[in-house]
Amino acid sequence: MIHVITCDPFGVVRRGIREFLAEAVDVRLSGEAASAEELKRMLRTTQCDVLLLALALPGRSGLDVLADLVEAGSTVKVLIYSGEPEQQYAVRCLRAGAYGFLSKASDPRLLVTAVRMVGQGQKYLSPEATQLLADTVARPDAEAAPHQLLSNRELETLVRIASGKTMADIAREFMLSPKTVNVYRMRVREKLHLNNDAALTAYAIRNRLI
Repeated sequence: MIHVITCDPFGVVRRGIREFLAEAVDVRLSGEAASAEELKRMLRTTQCDVLLLALALPGRSGLDVLADLVEAGSTVKVLIYSGEPEQQYAVRCLRAGAYGFLSKASDPRLLVTAVRMVGQGQKYLSPEATQLLADTVARPDAEAAPHQLLSNRELETLVRIASGKTMADIAREFMLSPKTVNVYRMRVREKLHLNNDAALTAYAIRNRLI
């Protein structure tokens, strides 16, 4: 039996996961969390083989949670289940220690397949993400796109600015102060050599970040 915990801030997503996992006799949903803090408490008392983890969480991102689990030497296998752009996040998540990445835009029937593979200690990626990983391995670091050198939070800030969110919107989502979010924005501009948010948006569109 594969014991699964989900961590996603949206109830409708957790409900959908619950319905699809219920069809698998070898998978049991052990718990549902809506935030990183709730998940942290749950993992202390609840059996978990596979963690279905969203990237966009209130307060701390899914990548922060993943980093904590890896640093702690946790045996929980993390499968990222996210609406963030697969072409930008799948390889980054694997490098950070995830066992797989599944887009929320994928056929929901793939959810059980991915959970089973990860539960057995195998990696799961879509064919598109697998090709991206192969291309990344074959490409020298010097040829990496500038945004691939951003930190996780900087990349998340770039994507949200390009999606039209204000500093206040992003601050509420990240549970940070607008001043801190603005620091991330200025770092992104500096690293990408861009002068304003319009240029950030154009860069994101050109590189298929949104």
